Amino acid sequence: MERHVCGISKTSREAVRARLLRSDHVRPGRESITWTVNREMIVIAGWGRAILLQLAHPAVAAGVHDHSYFRGSLVSSFRRLRSSVGAMLSLTFGDTEQMIAAAAGINSIHDRVRGRVRDGACEPYSAHDPELQRWVHATLLESIPLTYELLVRPLALHERDRYCSEAAIMEPLLGMPAGWLPRDSGQLATYMREMLAGGRIVVTDTSRTLARAVLYPPRWHVAWPAFRAMQLVTIGSLPPSIRRAYGFDWRARDVRRFARWTALLRTSLRLLPPLAREWPMARR
Repeated sequence: MERHVCGISKTSREAVRARLLRSDHVRPGRESITWTVNREMIVIAGWGRAILLQLAHPAVAAGVHDHSYFRGSLVSSFRRLRSSVGAMLSLTFGDTEQMIAAAAGINSIHDRVRGRVRDGACEPYSAHDPELQRWVHATLLESIPLTYELLVRPLALHERDRYCSEAAIMEPLLGMPAGWLPRDSGQLATYMREMLAGGRIVVTDTSRTLARAVLYPPRWHVAWPAFRAMQLVTIGSLPPSIRRAYGFDWRARDVRRFARWTALLRTSLRLLPPLAREWPMARR
């Protein structure tokens, strides 16, 4: 009988471990730009932008619609966030076993995510599709450093390039082909530009419904300051074409609000000690 640890089978973990050993990837350490960026709690403010870009791909939107609970309560929204943060922290700051377990957990979830896109040509989708995995990865690869620069400090070109190359360790962790992910910011920019202009990114009615659930869950006003900041950062930093496709109004007053909130967040962060800004797991 196969042994499971925290719901993750030994087979799943060993598959990740074997791929990692066969690859030439070196895990980013304490001095890496990955640690520098991801240790700041505020960078998860960029996840909203990444998620809306992901949902602009009809296959991703279909997978989330069919296999996730994005339209639940405010409590379920925070539970999803906690789970996602836990996986990110284990992948970035955990030891090797924690990283492998987190990747195996993601792969186990992906095993169940398959179906057909209801909008358009009714094409099949799978969360293990390397094309979809690259799109999801690229949206995070673009959004997290962008948010870091917006709220913490600018990044040099070589730092943005290193962030891309260090993040490519996700290839063996999630079973993508070697060389599949962008290795520098130039490759990333080219890929994003081609995807946005190539007709594969189409905001559907499903995309819009899910986006509203992400940005405006039931009773979101209870956590108004956090959600208002996230809404403005997400909508304001989207590519204009995607923002229009989602139907978000973005007027001069919204631009001014965006500037005020980002300035307030930047100033507040500068006044906080690292103990209050950084994930405890990063310090350990």
